[in-house]
Amino acid sequence: MNDVIKNLSEKLDQNTPTLDKLDNYWRGTQPAAYLSKEAREALGSSLTGLAVNFPKLAVTALAERLNITGFRAAAEGEEPPADLWRAWNRNRMDDGAAQAHIDALVYGRSFVMVWAGPRGPQITVESPRQMAVTHDPVSHQVTAAFKRWANNGEAHGVLYLADKIQIMKAQANVTDNVFPATGWTVVDTIANPLGIVPVVPIVNRGRLMDLDGVSEMADILGLADALNKLSSDALVSSEFYARPRRWATGLELQEDEEGNVVQPFTNEAGKLWISEDTETKFGQFDGARLDGYSDLIGTVTQQIGALSGLPPHYLGLFGDQPPSADSIRSAEASLVSRVYTLQRIFGNAWEQVAALVLAVMNGVDPYDVELSTVWQTPETRTPAQAADAAVKLKTMGVPLTVVLEDTLGYSPTQIERVRVAQREEALDAAGVNLAELAQ
Repeated sequence: MNDVIKNLSEKLDQNTPTLDKLDNYWRGTQPAAYLSKEAREALGSSLTGLAVNFPKLAVTALAERLNITGFRAAAEGEEPPADLWRAWNRNRMDDGAAQAHIDALVYGRSFVMVWAGPRGPQITVESPRQMAVTHDPVSHQVTAAFKRWANNGEAHGVLYLADKIQIMKAQANVTDNVFPATGWTVVDTIANPLGIVPVVPIVNRGRLMDLDGVSEMADILGLADALNKLSSDALVSSEFYARPRRWATGLELQEDEEGNVVQPFTNEAGKLWISEDTETKFGQFDGARLDGYSDLIGTVTQQIGALSGLPPHYLGLFGDQPPSADSIRSAEASLVSRVYTLQRIFGNAWEQVAALVLAVMNGVDPYDVELSTVWQTPETRTPAQAADAAVKLKTMGVPLTVVLEDTLGYSPTQIERVRVAQREEALDAAGVNLAELAQ
């Protein structure tokens, strides 16, 4: 057992530098290592930080389209338990799922833990900064999960296993955010009647062996640095070379007591340069053009769009002409396709979470639960386009429930409200008094 905790604790330590780097890019606070010494000295304190934060945009553009609207039974004709969606809402998982998706896209993974709470199933989203898991090499199922945190300098942890949950505390304290790898003692042990580890990884998996996932920002970090450098260089050039520089000849310069040349003119705007010497001549150099910077910035930005799938209107390209609805849908094709892929990958994990919720509520075997995740459509549609598509599908004979769910993105609660309202309208139209039927 101590070996499991040691391995998982060391895994958390090994992942920290990578997660710190990704976190800095997400926040736009990555070190400006690309700036030369001369550029730093030229900018001084006039530019405290510059980050054209396309890495964050690459994440949020996907995350904002990943909205879960419910779960459906995998078997034809069956309805998912109504208590499942109530438990989801009671745990405020609309926001929790959004946070899980963002962390999975930024760090490559996040985790969801399900356990029995005082008011029913308790669902919590966990960060890869605090939690790590091990996988079975054959089935890739989670075999153990360990969460650790610091409280007033003391190291606390929880080890999740298939047969038990162990509350842990380390003998050594946390110093400079460094946790002890060994010396953990068991404070309490809780039996796990679920029979599986109640932790589900939400993994942004790029390849088969990426069990810990890959960051959605990984491919564009270098380009983001290049873009920041070009923007910084453009600002340095605009500060020192874009503004016209004046010159004067035939002017006798004065020196101070220490032999330093006294500046004869001021750079203050609105001040006139005057010389009593008739031989003095004044002139002005042309300011440097910044077109080369803007062209290169546009090229790098296009490469970021190609790798991330971000459409031009997200990146500020070709913004002189407002795009039409059809051109927007065409430009977002790559982004939407990526969202559909994420829905398939993340959907499998959320179905495991839903199975654990039902296991906690009803005592069923999680492996016997078959559900599928219902997502809101990621495609950009105007209300008129969505309504027109819904009417056409209904005219073709598609059931209203399917139209509301697949085309209009209604949640199970909203669909049930529509069905109840339809029944009430039908009874009213038939002249049926509901009060009399209830007697």
